[in-house]
This record gives sequence, C-alpha cells and structure tokens, in this order.
Amino acid sequence: MISTIVVFAAGLGTRMGELTKTRPKPLILVQGKPFLYYLLSNIKQAGFSRVILVTGYLAGQIDEFVRQYQSEFPLIETVNQWQVFGQDKQGSLLPLLTAKSLLGDDDFVVVMGDNLYAAVDLEACRQFTDKYCYLGGLEVDNPSHYGTLVCDEDNYLRRIEEKSENPSSNLINSGLYKFTSDIFAAAKEVGKSVRGEYEITDAISKLAEKKLVKVYRLRGEWLDFGRPEDVVKVEKFLKLKNNLFR
Repeated sequence: MISTIVVFAAGLGTRMGELTKTRPKPLILVQGKPFLYYLLSNIKQAGFSRVILVTGYLAGQIDEFVRQYQSEFPLIETVNQWQVFGQDKQGSLLPLLTAKSLLGDDDFVVVMGDNLYAAVDLEACRQFTDKYCYLGGLEVDNPSHYGTLVCDEDNYLRRIEEKSENPSSNLINSGLYKFTSDIFAAAKEVGKSVRGEYEITDAISKLAEKKLVKVYRLRGEWLDFGRPEDVVKVEKFLKLKNNLFR
C-alpha cells in the first residue's frame, strides 16, 4: 500500500479574511487546536507512515506546530514552496513540484491542508496501487462553487470543469488525489492558466486524455475550511463526532 501523503499548506488563505493575517489557514484554531491537527489525526488513523507538509506563507509557524506535536505526529517532513519558487509564482501545481525531490518514483497521495477528509477515504486511496491516478469526488447539491468532475460509466475522468455556473455534474473535486509519477511528466506540459497560475488540474487533464485518471467517490465526510463561517461548521461537526463515540 501507499505510505506517503503530501499536504498542501503553502497558501495565503485570503478568503479567511482577518483570521489569516497573522497565522496560516491550517493553523486557525478549532475547539482549541489548529485545524491541521484534526487532518493529521485522520491521516495517522488511515495508516500513512510518511507525511510531507508543503509550507510557504508564515512557514515558521507550521514548523513550530510540527515541533509542538512531534510526539503525536513524529513522521512529518516540511518543505518550503516559497524557498523553491518564490512568492510571486502561484498555482496549485507548485506544491506538488516542490515535493517532487522527496518523492522519487513511488506512488503517493495528496490532500489540501484546508480540507478535512475522513480516514476511511484516506485509507482507500492508500490501496490504489495500480497504474491509474485517482481524484476524490463528492456529490453535492450546489456544485457551482467548486470544480466539478465529468466521468464515464467506468469512472474514467473525462474532464474537469472549473466553477461553472451551469456545471455538467454535481460531482465536485475534493482535492484528494492518488498520483503515480506520471503526474510529473504531465506537469512539464502545463503552462499558465487563464488566471495566470499553474494548475494541478491542467496536469491531471493531460493524463485524463490518455485514460490514466479515474474518479473515486468519497464514502465519508468531507469538510471545506475556506471561509470564516467554516470554522463554526467544523466545530459543530467535531462536537457531534465526539458525542457519537462517547
């Protein structure tokens, strides 16, 4: 099974407003602990033996977090995207390329540092050891605020639509990925998007054209942690989860 997971935690977190003026978004407190703590707890439960945290904005604070929680999460490495690419070059492909030198040719899993994924889904991705890359998809009622996935009856990805007003699917991209080393060859073909950024979804689309990408439908909870109102949502979820297991 796959042993390595990469966590993207380099962004400015501007949608969080004042909450990220003095701290990275993954370190915003939820029930007295940084959001990242809960994500790493589920990663640990899923059985990953190596965690690579890609940092950037206020990276020193995340380094301090790693030191503080070393006894609970002893297998974390950090790599600083801003030291590799600078602060001006932007896009979701950059954290992946930042971690490249640490990954070799082995398969690996990627998650966003501002989403909470269920351990059951993280563990499922560990078991994808075939030649395909995988995207975690989630069916929602209002997909227009997210990138959506269009796949065929065999779950091969056909295309990704970015925040369309009239999406062709209600299956959104959760930011959970399993990659083979093929993703790095595809990344070499990617230029700047219309937003002026280097997009991980553009690299994935290159592989989808070769039928090398499949969609995995999430079975557990998925929580976005992108806006101030999401802090309360995550707190309510964690309280409910704790109550269920008492």
